[in-house]
Amino acid sequence: MKGPMRIEFTKISILIFLLATMSCSDDKLDIDAALDNELYDKIASVSPNGEANYYSLPNTNQYDLIPQDVKNPMTSAKVKLGKFLFFETGIALDAQKPSGMGTYSCSSCHVPEAGFRPGRMQGIADGGMGFGEIGDHRIMNDDYTESDLDVQSARPLSLVNVAYVKNTFWNGQFGGGGANEGTEHLWSLRDDTKRNHLGYEALETQNIEGINAHRLLVNKEITDEFGYTQLFDESFSEYGEQFRYSNFTASLAMSAYLRSIISYDAPFQHWLKGNDDAMTNDEKKGALLFFGKAKCASCHYNQNLGSNEFHALGVNDMDQHIDALDKNPNDRRNYGRGGFTMKEEDMYKFKVPGIYNMKDTPFYFHGSSKTSLKDVIEYKLNAEPENIRVSKNKMSYKLVKTTLTDTEKDQLISFLENALRDPSLERYKPDFVGSGLCYPNNDVVSQIDLGCN
Repeated sequence: MKGPMRIEFTKISILIFLLATMSCSDDKLDIDAALDNELYDKIASVSPNGEANYYSLPNTNQYDLIPQDVKNPMTSAKVKLGKFLFFETGIALDAQKPSGMGTYSCSSCHVPEAGFRPGRMQGIADGGMGFGEIGDHRIMNDDYTESDLDVQSARPLSLVNVAYVKNTFWNGQFGGGGANEGTEHLWSLRDDTKRNHLGYEALETQNIEGINAHRLLVNKEITDEFGYTQLFDESFSEYGEQFRYSNFTASLAMSAYLRSIISYDAPFQHWLKGNDDAMTNDEKKGALLFFGKAKCASCHYNQNLGSNEFHALGVNDMDQHIDALDKNPNDRRNYGRGGFTMKEEDMYKFKVPGIYNMKDTPFYFHGSSKTSLKDVIEYKLNAEPENIRVSKNKMSYKLVKTTLTDTEKDQLISFLENALRDPSLERYKPDFVGSGLCYPNNDVVSQIDLGCN
């Protein structure tokens, strides 16, 4: 073929190719749009208010949209102060041993890079040394015995989206509302839960107790020395000066800050706000499984994809973990909700946690008994207890044996690991702390690990 005929044939070939390509592209767009619509409808069908946007979270500075305590309203100054104090190692002044003084902070056990959880299977505040990359190489200070340590006998919960949590702790013991209405007779039986009588929301109540329990100290001398006095004045002008600079007001500031930690930059959040390309098709199919066939949303249905329900899953407790410190098989935290209510029907039931940023650290459940989301999925699908303390008849009625294909499991994990991961939680860290010390830990090993020695 020569000359004009060849040129004309080439033009026709190109036209056919373009038309075919456009057709394939249109087909793909139609398939993608159908998947988006199907997912949107599925989410709306299980949402508590019948709308998919129920799960859309506000930005961190949209205080009017973030749930908060009417007795502790969020302000910019208060959030800023709380952010400093949460990471401030200089207030670690009630340490058990001299070598622990000024070496830890709240963030020792709630590390942003670890999804605001401990970077290791069990958090260590006072009595810990080292940091590693995400708090994963924290070990016991040789000056301490295990009984001296400030360690938790249940894995600390994530603080991401904690503003949406009605009752805090794995057993939900903090806060007078929500699940704790009608439990007033129990509050004064223990030193920690008597704080519920103060009338604050759960987060504030837990922090009022926690700042003392975790051996921290704030007073006027300290606020002056570290340069926080003006922020305390701006945040708590309604309090007299004698009470304004204290552990109590510091705990309220930290609570306001914690309410601002929102995972609004997760791909699922961008998808909910209209960016159809924010999630891959596998992640969208995983979301369909989460809200549908896999029945995850039967428990994980609140805005933080947790809930205020308590269920017995039969997983192992912290004292059954080979690496746990200060093991105590009789610790009441092993009993879950029953350790608070003292009711037999509540035994071994634990709170349904929020599940954003689970990929950031490889430990799951209250006893850190699983080390991958694949293990978590397999365990829940199998619906059999692993803990010898929990009989089959104690298991949650919502934990039902379910079958997923290997492809479906991979899609579900893709949604959980990637679409629910906010990649920039480090934005919630301060650039410095007033004391000028290393943070979130300031022991000699952490100083080396963190490069601030």
